[in-house]
Amino acid sequence: MPLFDRSARPLTLTAAGEAYIRKYEEIRSLEEELAMQLNDISGLKTGSLKIGGSHYIISHILPPFLASFSGKYPGLNLELIESGADSLLDMLEDHEIDLTFNCEKDPEETFLRIPCFTDHILLAVPKAFAIPAPLLSAAMTGEDILSGRHLRDEFSAVSAAAFADLPFVLLTPGNGLHDRAMTVFAAAGISPVIRIMAGQLTTCFHLCEAGMGAAFVPDRLINRPDSPMRFFRLDSPYAVRQFDIVLSGKRYISNAVKAFTAHMNPDDPA
Repeated sequence: MPLFDRSARPLTLTAAGEAYIRKYEEIRSLEEELAMQLNDISGLKTGSLKIGGSHYIISHILPPFLASFSGKYPGLNLELIESGADSLLDMLEDHEIDLTFNCEKDPEETFLRIPCFTDHILLAVPKAFAIPAPLLSAAMTGEDILSGRHLRDEFSAVSAAAFADLPFVLLTPGNGLHDRAMTVFAAAGISPVIRIMAGQLTTCFHLCEAGMGAAFVPDRLINRPDSPMRFFRLDSPYAVRQFDIVLSGKRYISNAVKAFTAHMNPDDPA
């Protein structure tokens, strides 16, 4: 039977073609599952692991874990797939990746989640920006963040309303941190002055460093004690993000995936 309707522009699948593709995907999934089971028999001496993550996760969270994991299991081939959170969940659903990371749980989802790490969203403000004098006692340096003082309530949390007149650098819509930022603004009753938007968190961070505007940044992104920015704890429940390792709830979980989730030390409260 014909698989394509060649009279259509662009070319489309026939009903038989759609049925063929569905069965092909089922067969491919079974073949991949069989390969994982056979690799498990080999004791993690061979095999592969496809890890999906955002630019923030892949560039700033995973490198030390990947280096030590690869040293422990040198026979495993690691592949990193970088994309947005929603796209990564779709890839996991379609078995294109073995695991990903996510901090926005859908109550109707069927994924398996394992708590992994927490980060704290801070408001970063270039030091060149004038801020009200009462806020100075709440301002933190890069050294304060690196020493973990922002986790010990040594500095007062402030409302985003106190910075309503500042220009902001925000992530573009569709990014989880953009949605959190807009929720924080709405709760504070302000409409932010958005100077520029960017698609990558690290881009927003560096634009803030350059003095383009204030930005929402996770504490794990801050790596300079002499940062040219002041940091403020936000008085908002949305300033804390719990990231999970997310696995397919409908697929065989390989020993490689189990070993990696254990290696990430999900019980670490840091």
